[in-house]
Amino acid sequence: MTGSSSRPAPGAAPAAFVFAGGREPHAARAKAILRSHAEIRRLAGRNPWSAVLIAALVAFQTAAAWLLSGLSVWVILLAAWLVGAFASHALWVLIHDCAHNLVVKSGPWNKVFAMAANLPHLFPSAVSFQKYHLKHHAFQGVYELDADLPNRWEARLVGHSAPAKALWLLFFPFFQLSRPPRLKEISLFDGWVVVNIVVQLAYDAAVLFFLGPKALLFLGAAFFFSVGLHPLGARWIQEHYLVHGTDQETSSYYGILNVPALNVGYHNEHHDFPWVPWHRLPLVRRAAPEAYDTLAFHRSWTKLLLRFLFDPRISLFSRVVRADRGGISVVLAEARVAAPVSAPAPAGA
Repeated sequence: MTGSSSRPAPGAAPAAFVFAGGREPHAARAKAILRSHAEIRRLAGRNPWSAVLIAALVAFQTAAAWLLSGLSVWVILLAAWLVGAFASHALWVLIHDCAHNLVVKSGPWNKVFAMAANLPHLFPSAVSFQKYHLKHHAFQGVYELDADLPNRWEARLVGHSAPAKALWLLFFPFFQLSRPPRLKEISLFDGWVVVNIVVQLAYDAAVLFFLGPKALLFLGAAFFFSVGLHPLGARWIQEHYLVHGTDQETSSYYGILNVPALNVGYHNEHHDFPWVPWHRLPLVRRAAPEAYDTLAFHRSWTKLLLRFLFDPRISLFSRVVRADRGGISVVLAEARVAAPVSAPAPAGA
């Protein structure tokens, strides 16, 4: 992928992102896999049961917030870390599938389900997530279009110390909020974003009025733990950080936490075939073991979390950047990485 001059010095954290020539690797690999495994085309589709799971998890989180609202702050925080984070994280995964139109055929209804899944997170982010996430697929590593990449100032600020990296994970949602202004070619606000904000504020106000501030504390803590300083938060490191060297910019996780995390660890499989819903992603690996079992992967998010925190050779600069957009229009990029709303998903999308 990169020349030896791009590799960080042994024992040292990189001082800049690792530059790669060419476009993101997944579209070409998917085409190569399909030439040998055309049966993967049959895994395309949607999972309407995801809508039922969204309703159940939103009800669970809201009920838990009510049940815990009379307990001490420390009990609430412990419950958020041990239980609430897993439900909150699963809702994030379902928002992710909604972003790819993998729940139902209707694009607007996928947005409605995403906004419903967003409710226990307290912050209105489901609709804007779709805008930026689909660009991440189409333009992986392009600094001006990939919101998954840290800001350069962000990487310099955090550096390679364990306390700084821990604080970065703990407050990860705030750092994510700082990235959209960098992506000037992507318009943030539209009617759906406004609806998302209004619906979310109504839910937040209802929780505060009927259940009290400690209920909000539980939901907010569960949200921050689910994407931050928690074994689940290691997912952000697993997906695209260069922990296996500079020749592999996407990694999968094949551990037991894929069960409550709804297979989100199958990240190479997802990037190769973004039109496959979450419950079928293990079948992609099973269909093409020679493509996935030969890649480096993770077995433990907990081990990865500790390594990220305490290994000074891994920093926020341990990411690949590229300039090649693959000739894809920013406006049309969504059609390449989301299931179409009026026809079956194309095999090589």
